[in-house]
This record gives sequence, structure tokens and C-alpha cells, in this order.
Amino acid sequence: MKKIPFVALVVGGVLVADQLTKWYVRRTVGLYQSVPVLDSFFQITHVRNPGAAFSFLAGASDSLRIPLFLAASVLAIGGLIYFIRLVPEHQRWLLFGLSGVLGGALGNLVDRISSGQVTDFLLLQWRGYHWPAFNVADSFITVGVVILLVHSFFSKDASSGGSSS
Repeated sequence: MKKIPFVALVVGGVLVADQLTKWYVRRTVGLYQSVPVLDSFFQITHVRNPGAAFSFLAGASDSLRIPLFLAASVLAIGGLIYFIRLVPEHQRWLLFGLSGVLGGALGNLVDRISSGQVTDFLLLQWRGYHWPAFNVADSFITVGVVILLVHSFFSKDASSGGSSS
């Protein structure tokens, strides 16, 4: 498969999966309601996050927060598209990582544009500790960043895209 169709398939798949799961949670789980999946470890908990990761700036005024997050999203998306264009077609893992981050960024941007906040619903906890709720977009952003980090640490020549990850 050529590079552009591959990237479009990954980005589109992430975006559709993210939006469908958020839509389903908004329709079936009440706000702040939790549904246990794996007792004492994993639950579906419907929350809305007006902030960024870990609710960063969630309490800031809409007049600051919304333009800031929209601008940051547009810049990040532009940067991701730029880097995707530079990656050779044979580096599928690197293209997958960048495309996953792009799809996740677009998924959360759709939420910000449509409602000014992001729907989160995946909640992990262990022995009284819990990770802040997240969503499918956040998951792909995280996986994509891990792939990018692994690539940067283990590529023979990361600056020229030398390895065939």
C-alpha cells in the first residue's frame, strides 16, 4: 500500500473509532457515571474535560482556553502532516506512529470544536491509585509517541530516516 492511502487509513480509522466510542459513551453512560469492566482495575466513566492532558487549564476562562487549544491543535496537526511527508514510504511503524498521533489530535479537535471539551471515559485504577480518564484518541497519541521515541532511540540514523522500522 502506498504512503498516502496508508496514512489516510490509519488517521481515518483512529478518528472514526474515537468519535464512535465517544458518541456511544455519551448516549449510554450518564455524565460522571461509572460502569465496571474489570473489577477494581478498569471502568468506563463518562467525564468531560475542558482542559488539555491531565485537565491542564481546565479552570481557565473559555476566552483563553478555547483559542489556545485550537491554535495548539492546528499547529500540531500542521507539524504532523509536515513530518509525515518527510518519512519514507517503507518506514511503516514510523508512519503508523505519526498517523496515530494525527488521528488522535483530530479526534480531540472535533470534540473541542463541537462542544468546547473532550469526552473521556477510560479509567484505570489500582490499589487506590487511578490514572486520569482518557479516550481512544489519547490512547493512539500515546502509542504514537512511544513509537516515535523508540524510533528516535534505536534508529541507526534518525536524522535521515535511515532505519527500515
